[in-house]
Amino acid sequence: MARILTGAIPSPNIWNSPQIYEVENQAVDPDGAADAAMREIRPWDGANVLDIGCGTGFHLPVLAATAARVVGVEPHAGLASHAASRCASLPNVRVRTGTAQELPVPDSSVDVAVARWAYFFGPGCEPGLRELSRVMRRGGTAFVVDLDATRGAFGRWFRRSLPSYSPEDVEAFWSRQGWQRRELDLRMVFASRADLESVLRIEFTPEVAGAAVKETEGLEIAYPNILRWRHF
Repeated sequence: MARILTGAIPSPNIWNSPQIYEVENQAVDPDGAADAAMREIRPWDGANVLDIGCGTGFHLPVLAATAARVVGVEPHAGLASHAASRCASLPNVRVRTGTAQELPVPDSSVDVAVARWAYFFGPGCEPGLRELSRVMRRGGTAFVVDLDATRGAFGRWFRRSLPSYSPEDVEAFWSRQGWQRRELDLRMVFASRADLESVLRIEFTPEVAGAAVKETEGLEIAYPNILRWRHF
């Protein structure tokens, strides 16, 4: 069993089904809308970039293409090992095993931080936000990309699968923290129905996933997200 650091918040989709989550990563946002929105706010060309909860490192090569240096941090040692192997040929990428609460990077060393679908952000992630304040350079920007559970079929399926999740509490939390927000209308586009159905089954409870499969026609799913950011 892969080593998992104390304090890590389990991600049931990628931790339990990394191969299917890879299919999901390949399907999400073929238009590059999330990266374009972040770049509009704060480009990372020539910057030191931190990817928090990088998983298998799917997004690290894209960040590394123009960044000076990229560090991926992942609490699940097996996923971190996969990410390191994926980026072995990229000299400006390092992958570290660590948590958002104790980031393994020096003080004031990060220009751009990205946490993308790393866990369900909101009340409870204050230790990670304190760590951001420690590692971010003055003039840097931190981004959080997360599902918008208030919109669309995907948000409805999510709320049915996790009824304890309160979008209102999450919004109130980020408002208190002083972060800005922008809605992102992303989409998932799959190569086959089998791929689409397998992803729905790792994202939702069996009952909800079954209903989602029946409700979804074709190979595309609307995937409403929220981009949040704070300048330091």
